[in-house]
Amino acid sequence: MKDKLLFPNQFKTIGWCILIPAALAGIIVTTTGFEADWLSANVFTLISDEALSQTHFFTMISANVTNTLVGTLFIVGALMVSFSREKKEDEFIANLRLSSLLWSVWVNYILLFLAFIFIYGMAFFTVMVYNMFTILIIFIIRFNYILYKSSKVTVDEK
Repeated sequence: MKDKLLFPNQFKTIGWCILIPAALAGIIVTTTGFEADWLSANVFTLISDEALSQTHFFTMISANVTNTLVGTLFIVGALMVSFSREKKEDEFIANLRLSSLLWSVWVNYILLFLAFIFIYGMAFFTVMVYNMFTILIIFIIRFNYILYKSSKVTVDEK
């Protein structure tokens, strides 16, 4: 099966090497509020509004890019892990990939629906930040779990 939208299989290893440290850094950054001082830089922004100041459009601002770097690395790593070909990419894998993606979207939006109903204030903003990553996380977990489970069944049958 040839799918032009999938990365080569080697990208999966690179993706894991990016994703795992980025996930650990993300946990540290979100739980402790850590920002590396050496990651402060002047960056271009489309829209910027800081507390008690006016909104700026299309300008340079001084900002700490720790969150930006960690989030970007997490997304790049998760996309590489999620959308890299398997060594044996067949109809089963294609169906598993599709069902896992559909399943992750459903679970993500059920969680988002519950958040809209039960979470308020700044906690809701935190949930929305995490929500950016949950589709990829749920997809990776489900896809690899079903793939692992099916490989165990295949080995047991031999």
